[in-house]
Amino acid sequence: MQGSGHVLGGPIRAVNGGGNAVRSVSVVRSRLAAMQSLALTENWPVPNAAAAVVRADGVIVGTHGPTGQPFPLASVTKPLAAYAALVAYEEGAVELDEPAGPEGSTVRHLLAHTSGLAFDEHKVSAPPGTRRIYSNAGFEQLGEHIAEATEIPFAEYARQAVLEPLGMSSTSLGGSPAKDGVSTVDDLVRFAAELQAPRLLDPRTVLAAMTVVHPGLAGLLPGYGRQTPNDWGLGFEIRDGKSPHWTGSSSSPRTFGHFGQSGTFLWVDPEVGAACVALTDRAFGPWAIEAWPVFTDAVVAELRG
Repeated sequence: MQGSGHVLGGPIRAVNGGGNAVRSVSVVRSRLAAMQSLALTENWPVPNAAAAVVRADGVIVGTHGPTGQPFPLASVTKPLAAYAALVAYEEGAVELDEPAGPEGSTVRHLLAHTSGLAFDEHKVSAPPGTRRIYSNAGFEQLGEHIAEATEIPFAEYARQAVLEPLGMSSTSLGGSPAKDGVSTVDDLVRFAAELQAPRLLDPRTVLAAMTVVHPGLAGLLPGYGRQTPNDWGLGFEIRDGKSPHWTGSSSSPRTFGHFGQSGTFLWVDPEVGAACVALTDRAFGPWAIEAWPVFTDAVVAELRG
C-alpha cells in the first residue's frame, strides 16, 4: 500500500497485508423485523423487489422480498466505490486535492461530479469546479487513479477495503466502478449501517463526504431534470430541497444516498436515524418516479411512529 496513513486522527487499517484492525461490521435482525410500509413494493410493476430498513445501531427493523437475491446495482455502485476511495485517502494512498482525471481536476472533483467530464464519455465538457456534470466517466477515472496509487486493481481494492470488512460476501464491483456492481439487500444493509455509524472510516471523513462540495452548482439529476442547486458530497447525492426527487416529500434535507438506473436505491436519513435499501430487476422509469416517493414517505412515517 502506498502512503503512510493519515489525516483525521482515526485508526488506519492495512488493506494490502498486515491484517485488518477493524472488526467486521455486524447487523442484527429485530425479532419484529416487519414494517408494513415495505409491503408497498408488492405494488411495484417489477418482476422482483426486495427492501430493508436498518437503524444507525445496526438493527434491521424491516425486510421484505428476496433480500438474499443478487441484483445489478447500476449507479448504486458509486457509493461503494466512493467509500473505497475514502479508505485509500485515510490510508494515505491518495489525497483528496491531488490531481486526478482531466487537467485541473482532483480526486475531490471526481467524487463530487465537478471534474468537467461528460456523463458517459471521457471528454471534458467544462472546467473543473464550474458545473455539476453527473459523470460515469469520472468514476471510471477515479477507479483507475486509485488502482495506480495502491497498485491493486480497483475491484480487488474495494473488496479488501470495504466489502470484506463489512461481511458483504455476495457483492462484487467488477467492471466499471460507476455502474457494474452486483449486490443483495442483505449486503447493502451492512453498508447502510456503516454509513450511519462508521467503523471503517473516521466519522469526520464520513461527515465530510455527506457535506456539499462546491455549493450552489446547478446540474442535471438523471431522470429528474435540472436542479438548482444540484448538491452532492463525495460520491453521495444530498437531497437538500430538490424537487422533484426520488426520495419522499417527508425526507429531511440531510438525506443522502444514490439511485440506479436498474431500479435500485439506497438512502440514509439522519433525521429519522435509519436507512432504506430497495433493489429491483426493472429499469428505472416513470413507474419509479411515481412509486418511490410514496414508498419513502410511508417508510419515514412508520419510522417516526
